[in-house]
Amino acid sequence: MTAAGRAAPQPPGGPRLLIVKTSSMGDVVHAMPVVHDILRVHPSAHIEWLVEAPFAAIPAMHPGVAKVLPMAWRKWRSELAKRRTWRAMRELRDELRDGHFDLALDLQGLLKSALWARQANAPVAGYDAASAREPLAARLYRRRAAVPRQLHAVQRCRLLAAAHLRLPPPDDAPQFGLVAPAPTWLPRGAYAVLIPNASRKEKLWPERHWIAVGRRLVERGLHPLVLWGRDEEQTLAERIAAGCDGDVPPFLKVGEMASVLASAQQVVGLDTGFTHLAAAFGRPTLGIYCDHEPGLAGITGPGRVASIGGKHQVPGRVEVLDLLDAQMAA
Repeated sequence: MTAAGRAAPQPPGGPRLLIVKTSSMGDVVHAMPVVHDILRVHPSAHIEWLVEAPFAAIPAMHPGVAKVLPMAWRKWRSELAKRRTWRAMRELRDELRDGHFDLALDLQGLLKSALWARQANAPVAGYDAASAREPLAARLYRRRAAVPRQLHAVQRCRLLAAAHLRLPPPDDAPQFGLVAPAPTWLPRGAYAVLIPNASRKEKLWPERHWIAVGRRLVERGLHPLVLWGRDEEQTLAERIAAGCDGDVPPFLKVGEMASVLASAQQVVGLDTGFTHLAAAFGRPTLGIYCDHEPGLAGITGPGRVASIGGKHQVPGRVEVLDLLDAQMAA
């Protein structure tokens, strides 16, 4: 079955591959170019993807992914005493084994991802101990490859796939290949998207700066749309929207949010999954980094993209506005 539930005929003779990249949202987005790299050399490959359920919509947006296998490890690990948890894990293990994969490629490099990759009852390939985020994970791989840790996350994933699947070393721009679902909700007219919320408070940027960005977008003829995901984020989004004459959308699931991002004229966001997703769709995207070095996971995509800030280097309002002006004028 395809990710959308429709049967997809597979050409005979292609390898059956399981890609393991479970989280977080930005990491899953960064791994998507691997699908294009594989199919360019192995066009008959059958690719399935193991991912945390909240992010399952992302690999499902790639036409080259035949099936998405959602898991709920973040929930299961806090409910290991419950019988239903073990039943759900057993069902996922059985589904993995029914895939009859020729290879499981673990792009995560964690002990948990390696353990789940082994449930597929196929050879598991991944990073060597010096390259993996958790060196112990390498002990669970049958095949290992060295990939420099100082490279961007997209390049690390592509190099690992190339090493294990006999692909040419990637020397071209990554092709994300995502196709946004049909929109269920879109604002009227030309709009820009602000993404001021993040999973950790260390990533946040001052509220008054977001309002200034929103006002600059209004001056440029774009209507600001301030995104949110959790209830506690909605209040901040509403305050920012009120300060720049913008709007706040209703609650949107990941796939629905993807459609909004894919049609935006400009995106400004923190180092968070939706910002990376917007860039993957080719939208002009500016990423604000307050607690991470963009060299390892900077904004990457086929459109006009830029990253500013870094770990303990919170960018100022003027710096961001100048960069935004330059990006929109390009």
